[in-house]
Amino acid sequence: MDNSLKGRVALVTGGTKGIGKAIADRLSSEGCKVVVTARTEPKENPNGHYFIASDLTQPESAESIAKEILTTFGRIDIIVNNAGANLSPGGGFSTLSDEHWITDWQLNFLSVVRINKALLPVMIEQKSGVIINISTGAAKQPIWEMTMSYSSAKAALNIYSKALANELGAKGVRVNVVSPGVVKTPLMLEFIENLAKSSNIKVDDAFKAVMDKVGAPLGRMADPEEIANLVAFLVSPEAKYITGINYSVDGGALPVV
Repeated sequence: MDNSLKGRVALVTGGTKGIGKAIADRLSSEGCKVVVTARTEPKENPNGHYFIASDLTQPESAESIAKEILTTFGRIDIIVNNAGANLSPGGGFSTLSDEHWITDWQLNFLSVVRINKALLPVMIEQKSGVIINISTGAAKQPIWEMTMSYSSAKAALNIYSKALANELGAKGVRVNVVSPGVVKTPLMLEFIENLAKSSNIKVDDAFKAVMDKVGAPLGRMADPEEIANLVAFLVSPEAKYITGINYSVDGGALPVV
């Protein structure tokens, strides 16, 4: 993209591992000044991303993140709301407590709403900015025994993102969604291991069960870099007429067009 992102300030939540790290590293390689958040600072940070420790399930975290970014850099050009996780146990509705539902919605939906609300006034004042909300294919294809509360929170994120894109288009701010399928991340591998333990089956069998449920024709997990490639394009000027779209990166798993 010929360094079209050089000098842009980008925030990537959950940016120290998995998909978030791949996105942060890719944006950095394109010339962005990258800010990443996570609960704990990584032991290694070879690309020198600016780190802010934060627990996004806490309502006050968004304002403190926004204040530090604007104090340090004076602007924000790109927000990638990547932080999220399927934290609840499998087994369907009867296994989910109020706490499970609240935790999944705090992390996967409300944290995004808060981050955007805290930083959007600056983008609107600049008359420019891009927001990418990372969702999941499970928001369209929920797996009741694995992702019920997580899927519902991400489905809300999809609707919110479309509404936000409609509101902000005339103000120079674009909003899009990227919905990965099964991605080879530490969190996904941990999820499969936990599924194997809870189901009393081998890890290989748990992986096969997940892939059978997802039904991706490509027959494999995505690499985090494959998600990052799309995000890097969508935040670039080359995508300046694209807003309000939800992109599936799922190896063909979604059974409709």
